[in-house]
Amino acid sequence: MSRATVCLTYDFDAVSVWIHTFGASNAPTQLSRGIYGAWVGAPRLLDLHDKRGVPATWFVPGHTIESFPNRVGEVHDRGYDVQCHGWRHVNPSTFDSKEAEQSEYERAISNIENVTGRKPTGFRSPAWEFSKHTLEIIEELGFEWDSSQMGNDFVPYHLRKDWKAPDSDPFELGDSTDIVEVPISWKRADFPALMFVWEQSILWGFADEQSVFDLWQAQFDWMYENVDDGIFTLAMHPQVIGQPPRTRRLEELIGHMRTKPDVEFADLSTVVGEIQDGDREVFEVMGGN
Repeated sequence: MSRATVCLTYDFDAVSVWIHTFGASNAPTQLSRGIYGAWVGAPRLLDLHDKRGVPATWFVPGHTIESFPNRVGEVHDRGYDVQCHGWRHVNPSTFDSKEAEQSEYERAISNIENVTGRKPTGFRSPAWEFSKHTLEIIEELGFEWDSSQMGNDFVPYHLRKDWKAPDSDPFELGDSTDIVEVPISWKRADFPALMFVWEQSILWGFADEQSVFDLWQAQFDWMYENVDDGIFTLAMHPQVIGQPPRTRRLEELIGHMRTKPDVEFADLSTVVGEIQDGDREVFEVMGGN
C-alpha cells in the first residue's frame, strides 16, 4: 500500500465570520462564539497538536490577525503553517471590482508577512468560492496553491482558467494553470454539521457528533484502501472543533489514522512542495473535456 497523507487544516475565522458572513456586528452572543475560537478553541488545538506532534495549516483572515495578533503570532511561533484566508470573511463574488478584491488580499498578505516574516504561498477563499477574478488575482499575487475547490476528493490537481458554463451549450473545461489545488469537501468540514446557525431561515448544525467523526474515519479508511498516495484534508474551525469533547474525538481519530502503516501527517505547504519537486503526482484531465 502506498503511503497516505493527512492534512489537518483550520480556518481561523474568529469574529469575522459573524460580522462579514452573517451580518452579526450588533449581536454580542454571536460575536462571542468567534471570541471563543480565539481565546479557548485555538489554544486547545495548539496543545493537542503539540502533544501529538502533528503539523497543521492555519488559514487566517487578515481581520483575525489584526484583531487577535498575539494568538495568531502564537500559532506561528509554535511552528504551524499560516496561510491566507482573505481579509474579511466574505464571498469573493460580492466585491464590486477586481481592484477591490485584490486590495483585500494584498492587505491580508501584509498581515501575514508581519506575523511570519514571509509571504504566504497558499490561499483558501473565505467562502470556499471564487469570483470571476479570483484565480487571476491569486496568480498575479504569486500564490502557488489553493485549497477551496472540490474537483477531486483525495488527489490534487491544477486549477483551470477560461472555462465556460453557458446555459444552453456544453461546459468547457478551460486551460490548466500552475496553481495547485488541494481539494476540500463539505463532508470533511466541521462547520456545516456541528455549528448551529439560524440565519435567513437556514438552520445548520447539531448533527450527532460521534457520527461526524465516524464519517471522517470511514472516508479516511476508504481513501487508504482505494487511492494510492491519497491526501486526506480536513477543514476545521477553532470555534467549532475546539469545543469539548470534540478535541478528544479528534485526537482519537488521529490515533486511528496512526494505526495504519505508511501514514504521514503534513501541512499543505509540504504537500505542494512535493508536487512541485516531482515527488507527488497530480490528477490531470487529458484530451479536452
